Amino acid sequence: MASSDQRPTRRPTAGRSGGKRSDRPRRPSAADATPAVAAVPWGPDLPEGVSWTDLDDAVRAQLRDMPLTLAERVGGHLAAAGVLLEADPDLAYEHAQTARRLAQRVGAVREAAGLTAYATGRWAEAIAELRAFRRFTGSPVHLPIIADCERALGHPDRALDIAADPAAADLPPAVALELLLVEAGARRDLGQPEAALRLLDVAALRASGRPAWLPRLRYAYADALLALGRRDEARSWFAQAADVDPSGATDAADRVLELDGTVFVDLSTDEDDLASAVEPAADSDPGN
Repeated sequence: MASSDQRPTRRPTAGRSGGKRSDRPRRPSAADATPAVAAVPWGPDLPEGVSWTDLDDAVRAQLRDMPLTLAERVGGHLAAAGVLLEADPDLAYEHAQTARRLAQRVGAVREAAGLTAYATGRWAEAIAELRAFRRFTGSPVHLPIIADCERALGHPDRALDIAADPAAADLPPAVALELLLVEAGARRDLGQPEAALRLLDVAALRASGRPAWLPRLRYAYADALLALGRRDEARSWFAQAADVDPSGATDAADRVLELDGTVFVDLSTDEDDLASAVEPAADSDPGN
């Protein structure tokens, strides 16, 4: 969520542990594959050097009751989903779906299915999968994503209900902030910009340093100010968001320029269109 409308993108906990990689597990032969496993299509090839040994220990522990061949296969697709989530979310989704067909009652599998569905815009599917993850694990950590999916489906009232879940009080601070951003966005969806601004006016807004969440919080606050017509304050907060956003995770710097009246011209357009874009309007010609 680069603003109150930007959406959190979280890597599945089925991520890479940073440990030593092993060769990709072999595909089971007809002799050692169980009928249930053999019946499931193999799915996309794993990226070079990725295997189930890249998973976090906690995720691998969820696979320990499986036969080794099945655990390697499911775990490899989970690891691939984590590696590819940002670079190629569609392919990450395919890997997660393959793991789901093999082990749909494993919490980490449903988490990966939900996060990749979210990354590819499958909002209703993401909600179902992440709710299943919560049922299996008891963890409310993905409440912000579930709420954001409800917003994307045009249900801001449901997003607010999710934000009011009692379990939200126990979320880690960074996750709680994600939920706050979604809640503020839902308030704006409902035509309540003042309520959104009040939600975002928290002590963390003025935090020192450059925590990863700070640019998006300041950006959302600036955007809420702008929605209320408070342009000068909005410009100040967009500038403060840009100051803590050297990687350009938000477009805060561009928003500052826009508020300053800078005109952006698409240099990829043809010369005739470019000329018409920069020439003065006829009624502004001093000769008229």
